[in-house]
Amino acid sequence: MRTDFSPAQLNDRHIAASEKILRSCVHCGFCTATCPTYLLLGDELDSPRGRIYLIKDMLENDRPASPEVVKHVDRCLSCLSCMTTCPSGVHYMHLVDHARAHIEKTHRRSLADRLMRQLLAAVLPYPERFRLALAAAFLARPLRHMLGLIPSMGPRLSAMLALAPARFPAREVQIARSLLDQPNPKQNQRARVVILDGCAQPVLKPSINQAARRLLARAGVECVEAKGEGCCGALVHHMGKEAQSLAFAKANIDAWIAQMEGQGLDAILVTTSGCGTNIKDYGHMLRDDPLYADKARRVSAITLDISQFLARLDWRPSRTIADLPIAYHSACSLQHGQQVRDEPKRLLASAGFRVMDVPEAHICCGSAGVYNIMQPEIAGRLRARKVANIERMKPRLIAAGNIGCMTQIGSATPLPLIHTIELLDWADGGPLPQDLTDRGFSDSDLR
Repeated sequence: MRTDFSPAQLNDRHIAASEKILRSCVHCGFCTATCPTYLLLGDELDSPRGRIYLIKDMLENDRPASPEVVKHVDRCLSCLSCMTTCPSGVHYMHLVDHARAHIEKTHRRSLADRLMRQLLAAVLPYPERFRLALAAAFLARPLRHMLGLIPSMGPRLSAMLALAPARFPAREVQIARSLLDQPNPKQNQRARVVILDGCAQPVLKPSINQAARRLLARAGVECVEAKGEGCCGALVHHMGKEAQSLAFAKANIDAWIAQMEGQGLDAILVTTSGCGTNIKDYGHMLRDDPLYADKARRVSAITLDISQFLARLDWRPSRTIADLPIAYHSACSLQHGQQVRDEPKRLLASAGFRVMDVPEAHICCGSAGVYNIMQPEIAGRLRARKVANIERMKPRLIAAGNIGCMTQIGSATPLPLIHTIELLDWADGGPLPQDLTDRGFSDSDLR
């Protein structure tokens, strides 16, 4: 694509990076075939190619974001399916991230929009605040249909309450955490790792990281904690809140670098693939920061989704499941953002599960961070499409590796939806996941 930026504009590192991305686009349109919003809405401006034209025009002419640009960029899920499809290697993720930051700086949103975004940015990245918000949402859940009638914010408030768990999540059990203080069960330690706790997942589903720690301990992997670690910054990053996102990134980098230079660290493991995609991009996000550029690259270089780590470890379960048919949902942040596709399925198959590929597996479920709250109508249509494709396979349960997808899909199907690592932990001698116990599964499903 031909660009016409001035030399002065190209002195800006953000503009220079985006100009390089724009020039790599050849207008082929392959991206439109796999874009969820173009698939649903049929509008060229709601495809990656259309958004690229809008972003190019906005940046090239150095003007504030118009309402039209904001509408179509806001509708982008950042599922990154277009990047998997693109034959020219257009790095759409970095381009749309730049556009969102530009929108945040130059466009004044409606009061309702500003309030909702400020609420989400002030609550979701902070576990204790999020826990209190969930308690309020749990109590207000019966009123969600009435709230949906409120102008402007109503549909978003209703969508937020609909996503709240029907049962209030319990606090993390301290007994499981005591595993960190016990001697490693293997004589020969194979690795030392940190598992990202993050923000939303330990509140919604603490059992996920508990399962990860149990499984890794049995495999001879020492799990250590990095003091000062917190939210990865992805939730606010995708809202264009660059300063807040980078502050979260720097706090995590400081915590992990201190661990690397103290006891040593072989890997940073992530059990929420949306977070993993963001952390793997820290090196790019902080590439020009003289204090953090090198440290960010070091952190990104050793960050792995837990399925990647187990596959590299050549992990094998101690027992196997009796040919239980499961549908594997591949989160966009895993298959497109990190290009991790086969590892989770191979691990589940090695544990005896009969893994079924979901039709249209490349199409997003509509979760996408806070997208299902900010764009509830589109997200609802994508969720219905995903659930229909899953249920058509007639699985006993669904496996997934991202808490956002689990919340989104789980709100619309009676099928149990279990994190991949919880299923692997069960196959390796861990407890039956609570959601399966609640639905009548038992250890008799093991061979």
